[in-house]
Amino acid sequence: MSDGAVLAERIAERWAGQGDPLEMIGELRRAVVLVPVDSGGLWTAELGGVRWICAFTGEASLARFARARSLAPGGHADDATRPWDYAALRGARLLDEVVPALGVPAGVAVDIADPDRSMFFPPVHGIVPDSAAVDGEGDAGGDV
Repeated sequence: MSDGAVLAERIAERWAGQGDPLEMIGELRRAVVLVPVDSGGLWTAELGGVRWICAFTGEASLARFARARSLAPGGHADDATRPWDYAALRGARLLDEVVPALGVPAGVAVDIADPDRSMFFPPVHGIVPDSAAVDGEGDAGGDV
Protein backbone atom coordinates (compact mmCIF):
# COMPACT_ATOMS: atom_id res chain seq x y z
CA MET A 1 0.00 0.00 0.00
CA SER A 2 1.21 3.51 -0.70
CA ASP A 3 0.07 6.92 0.33
CA GLY A 4 -1.53 9.29 -2.12
CA ALA A 5 1.68 11.25 -2.74
CA VAL A 6 2.99 8.69 -5.22
CA LEU A 7 -0.36 8.68 -7.02
CA ALA A 8 -0.21 12.48 -7.23
CA GLU A 9 3.26 12.15 -8.79
CA ARG A 10 1.98 9.65 -11.40
CA ILE A 11 -0.90 11.99 -12.25
CA ALA A 12 1.51 14.92 -12.63
CA GLU A 13 3.63 12.81 -14.99
CA ARG A 14 0.59 12.16 -17.20
CA TRP A 15 -0.29 15.86 -17.23
CA ALA A 16 3.28 16.52 -18.40
CA GLY A 17 2.82 13.99 -21.22
CA GLN A 18 5.11 11.48 -19.54
CA GLY A 19 4.71 8.32 -17.54
CA ASP A 20 2.75 5.18 -18.23
CA PRO A 21 -1.06 5.24 -17.91
CA LEU A 22 -1.05 1.64 -16.67
CA GLU A 23 1.43 2.55 -13.92
CA MET A 24 -0.87 5.39 -12.90
CA ILE A 25 -3.86 3.03 -12.69
CA GLY A 26 -1.73 0.58 -10.72
CA GLU A 27 -0.72 3.34 -8.34
CA LEU A 28 -4.36 4.27 -7.76
CA ARG A 29 -5.05 0.63 -6.90
CA ARG A 30 -2.17 0.62 -4.36
CA ALA A 31 -2.77 4.10 -2.93
CA VAL A 32 -4.78 5.00 0.12
CA VAL A 33 -7.00 7.91 -0.88
CA LEU A 34 -9.31 10.08 1.20
CA VAL A 35 -13.01 10.06 0.32
CA PRO A 36 -15.30 12.56 2.08
CA VAL A 37 -18.19 10.98 3.95
CA ASP A 38 -21.51 12.78 4.03
CA SER A 39 -24.68 11.47 5.69
CA GLY A 40 -23.06 8.09 6.18
CA GLY A 41 -22.07 7.53 2.56
CA LEU A 42 -19.09 8.22 0.35
CA TRP A 43 -19.28 11.52 -1.46
CA THR A 44 -20.10 11.27 -5.15
CA ALA A 45 -20.94 13.70 -7.93
CA GLU A 46 -22.81 13.16 -11.20
CA LEU A 47 -21.22 14.31 -14.45
CA GLY A 48 -21.70 13.09 -17.98
CA GLY A 49 -23.99 10.23 -16.99
CA VAL A 50 -21.38 8.83 -14.59
CA ARG A 51 -21.40 8.85 -10.81
CA TRP A 52 -17.90 9.88 -9.73
CA ILE A 53 -16.52 8.95 -6.32
CA CYS A 54 -14.56 12.00 -5.19
CA ALA A 55 -11.16 10.93 -3.84
CA PHE A 56 -8.15 12.95 -2.72
CA THR A 57 -4.46 12.12 -2.53
CA GLY A 58 -4.07 13.79 0.86
CA GLU A 59 -5.47 16.23 3.36
CA ALA A 60 -3.97 19.21 1.48
CA SER A 61 -5.86 18.36 -1.72
CA LEU A 62 -9.05 17.74 0.29
CA ALA A 63 -8.59 21.18 1.93
CA ARG A 64 -8.22 22.82 -1.52
CA PHE A 65 -11.48 21.16 -2.51
CA ALA A 66 -13.19 22.44 0.65
CA ARG A 67 -11.99 25.99 -0.09
CA ALA A 68 -13.15 25.80 -3.71
CA ARG A 69 -16.51 24.42 -2.63
CA SER A 70 -17.00 27.31 -0.19
CA LEU A 71 -16.57 29.79 -3.06
CA ALA A 72 -18.74 27.94 -5.60
CA PRO A 73 -22.32 28.98 -6.35
CA GLY A 74 -24.50 27.32 -3.75
CA GLY A 75 -21.47 26.60 -1.57
CA HIS A 76 -21.34 27.39 2.11
CA ALA A 77 -18.67 29.68 3.55
CA ASP A 78 -18.10 27.28 6.43
CA ASP A 79 -17.08 24.48 4.01
CA ALA A 80 -13.56 25.93 3.97
CA THR A 81 -13.12 25.84 7.74
CA ARG A 82 -15.35 23.07 9.08
CA PRO A 83 -13.90 19.64 9.80
CA TRP A 84 -14.51 17.13 7.03
CA ASP A 85 -15.14 13.48 7.83
CA TYR A 86 -13.50 11.12 5.38
CA ALA A 87 -12.73 7.47 4.85
CA ALA A 88 -9.19 6.39 4.01
CA LEU A 89 -9.62 3.66 1.41
CA ARG A 90 -7.34 1.76 -0.89
CA GLY A 91 -8.02 2.59 -4.53
CA ALA A 92 -8.42 -1.10 -5.35
CA ARG A 93 -11.34 -1.30 -2.94
CA LEU A 94 -13.02 1.68 -4.60
CA LEU A 95 -12.54 0.24 -8.08
CA ASP A 96 -13.27 -3.42 -7.35
CA GLU A 97 -15.96 -3.22 -4.66
CA VAL A 98 -17.52 0.23 -4.35
CA VAL A 99 -17.92 1.06 -8.06
CA PRO A 100 -19.77 -2.20 -8.91
CA ALA A 101 -21.92 -1.88 -5.77
CA LEU A 102 -23.28 1.48 -6.94
CA GLY A 103 -25.19 -0.27 -9.72
CA VAL A 104 -24.82 2.65 -12.14
CA PRO A 105 -21.93 3.75 -14.36
CA ALA A 106 -19.36 4.96 -11.82
CA GLY A 107 -15.70 5.89 -11.67
CA VAL A 108 -13.21 7.63 -9.42
CA ALA A 109 -12.33 11.33 -9.71
CA VAL A 110 -9.06 12.22 -7.97
CA ASP A 111 -8.12 15.70 -6.70
CA ILE A 112 -10.95 17.45 -8.54
CA ALA A 113 -10.19 20.89 -7.08
CA ASP A 114 -6.82 20.90 -8.83
CA PRO A 115 -7.56 21.43 -12.55
CA ASP A 116 -3.97 20.72 -13.60
CA ARG A 117 -3.50 17.83 -11.15
CA SER A 118 -6.83 16.02 -11.29
CA MET A 119 -7.51 12.70 -12.98
CA PHE A 120 -10.66 10.78 -13.81
CA PHE A 121 -10.66 6.98 -13.81
CA PRO A 122 -13.77 6.10 -15.85
CA PRO A 123 -15.86 2.93 -15.72
CA VAL A 124 -14.10 1.10 -18.56
CA HIS A 125 -12.36 -2.25 -18.97
CA GLY A 126 -8.91 -2.27 -17.44
CA ILE A 127 -9.92 0.15 -14.69
CA VAL A 128 -13.09 -1.31 -13.15
CA PRO A 129 -14.34 -4.92 -13.16
CA ASP A 130 -15.94 -6.06 -16.41
CA SER A 131 -19.36 -6.16 -14.73
CA ALA A 132 -19.11 -2.42 -14.02
CA ALA A 133 -17.50 -1.34 -17.31
CA VAL A 134 -19.63 0.58 -19.79
CA ASP A 135 -17.46 -0.15 -22.82
CA GLY A 136 -18.42 -3.79 -23.19
CA GLU A 137 -20.93 -6.38 -22.14
CA GLY A 138 -20.95 -5.60 -18.43
CA ASP A 139 -24.23 -4.69 -16.79
CA ALA A 140 -23.34 -1.34 -15.25
CA GLY A 141 -26.54 0.05 -16.70
CA GLY A 142 -26.94 3.10 -18.88
CA ASP A 143 -24.95 4.55 -21.72
CA VAL A 144 -21.99 6.85 -21.43
